[in-house]
Amino acid sequence: MNQIAITFDNGKKRSFNRGVTLVQVIKAIIPEIYSRIVAGVLNGQAVDLSRSIEEDATLRALTTDEPEGMQIFWHSASHVMAQAVKFLYPDIQLGIGPSISSGFYYDFRMKTPLSEADFSKIESKMKSIVEADQPFIRRVLSKDEALTLFQEKGESFKLELIEDIPEEKVTVYENGNFVDLCRGPHVPSTGSIKHFQLLSVAGAYWRGDERNPVMQRIYGVAYPDAKSLKNHLRTREEAQKRDHRRLAKELDLFSFHPEGPGFPFWHPNGVVIYSEITNYMRNVLKKHGYQEIKTPLILNEELWHRSGHWDNYKENMYFITIDDKSYALKPMNCPGGLLVYKSRPHSYRDLPLKLSEMGLVHRHEKSGVLHGLFRVRQFTQDDAHVFCTSEQMEDEICKLIDLVDEVYHAFGYDQFQVELSTRPKKSIGTDGVWEKAEQALSRALDRKNILYQVNQGEGAFYGPKIDYHIQDSLGRLWQCGTIQVDLSMPERFDLEYVGPDGEKHRPVMIHRAILGSVERFIGILIEHVGGAFPVWLSPVQCVVLPISEKYKAYAHQIFNAMVEQGIRCRVDDRSEKVGYKIRELETKKVPYMCIVGDQEMKNKTVSVRKRRKGDLGEKSLSNFLKKIQTEMKRRVND
Repeated sequence: MNQIAITFDNGKKRSFNRGVTLVQVIKAIIPEIYSRIVAGVLNGQAVDLSRSIEEDATLRALTTDEPEGMQIFWHSASHVMAQAVKFLYPDIQLGIGPSISSGFYYDFRMKTPLSEADFSKIESKMKSIVEADQPFIRRVLSKDEALTLFQEKGESFKLELIEDIPEEKVTVYENGNFVDLCRGPHVPSTGSIKHFQLLSVAGAYWRGDERNPVMQRIYGVAYPDAKSLKNHLRTREEAQKRDHRRLAKELDLFSFHPEGPGFPFWHPNGVVIYSEITNYMRNVLKKHGYQEIKTPLILNEELWHRSGHWDNYKENMYFITIDDKSYALKPMNCPGGLLVYKSRPHSYRDLPLKLSEMGLVHRHEKSGVLHGLFRVRQFTQDDAHVFCTSEQMEDEICKLIDLVDEVYHAFGYDQFQVELSTRPKKSIGTDGVWEKAEQALSRALDRKNILYQVNQGEGAFYGPKIDYHIQDSLGRLWQCGTIQVDLSMPERFDLEYVGPDGEKHRPVMIHRAILGSVERFIGILIEHVGGAFPVWLSPVQCVVLPISEKYKAYAHQIFNAMVEQGIRCRVDDRSEKVGYKIRELETKKVPYMCIVGDQEMKNKTVSVRKRRKGDLGEKSLSNFLKKIQTEMKRRVND
């Protein structure tokens, strides 16, 4: 038969001649959005629009309105950039050029360092490649053919990549006279990539290993239209202003030192924020029935074999020797929590048992990926493990969803995206157990009327999970919270409880973290609020400013009254002008200032200034204290 049936993502079917291409199908069905389509998803796999269809299939169009479509668009732009750089600097060697969360990069090995001053000529060549509207052509080669091709081109890094490919066939893409090793897919032609800009250049170890050569990495971004590119660049500029590393210096929050790379040093102001956040979490968890535990930082090697971390995480762990035996600094808190559970017998009446831990963990991250508080080698996880019966699992997941929602709203995160990740190819446990766990997670999300995306095959090897991506004030998404059903640890550690039938049963174990890494969460929060923390988190909540020496004593009376009420306050009685002090405190993003002079001292009042709002007028001290305490209690975000 020459006819094949194609089922579209809306459920409709249509017949086409065998061998029809995706572009022909899409132009026939949805021509009105063709200009935004970059590729298609054929039988669940993203493919080029030029791909022919030889049998019955399912089909979905991928547009630049979708994250997956933009990843393809950006990856195609990386090829255009690599082609331009290779034309301008023929002696370079090509590395890799993937899309990333907000653009793309390409790695090059070259003798002469590049700088941003070189970007204009690279962009000029990119424009000529775009104007040439070169089609992206996919070719399938044997490994030997691919090795010969890139050997002739002198591309040693490509040869290394080809050798590591397990399949006997590899794909390359051609556009113009440029050929690159690539799985694809790509946009139909270079002409689609009209609006782009190169952003920065940095050094990076080949394949992220410091033992390998240093490559030059050029970052860029591209969009289908000029308006989207302009908006992205505006957001990027604002993000640079809000960079948590820069703000940390201005606000004296934390620092890093070569004596401890990747290990943050918290300053007094930073400790206030850190302590307020962890104290808040402890209070919330107590209200929700959690019991806090604290487990050792160092545990012996046998435990990490039993937990599976030795096989799956050894390269990211730090080891020491004690009494001629191997120990490790814990990279995760879970095994310690399991030992606490096993320390005494349990009945079904004890369940659900909720154990939380603000646990300090250490992970060996490559030096090239360390990035402020976003990627460190030492951090605290707000871990908790809920041990329950299988019958209790769905209800406990619902309670966790409510808890996550409560915490994120307290920090001013009103929008977040949720993903449900299902069983991967490499996993443990029976189909029945996995199905039950996945259904419990999905039913809980449905009960809470939460929209979520299903990530097929993206769960952990030990169980399915829900992931939370919080959206910050610049619209960026950050993965923080997670709820995971663990099908491995209870078995590995032989966890038990006695059921109502008097028999021993295996409990369900649910991992959950809300902040994730406290350090990373603080970094995200700094950028979210631009360093202007809500009153309850501000290291200094109010500064009292006497307008002259004459009013210093009254200023200190106010200071003492505030300190007695638990308000973090100080007096600035320097001989500088009040206007200068106000501007300085605004730069330091202090929420409140109380200015006192003759009238305030006579009336026993304060003149209040609020960050961003300016002068609030004269207020009695008691009323101002009530106002600031109310904001602290309600965790108001201005």
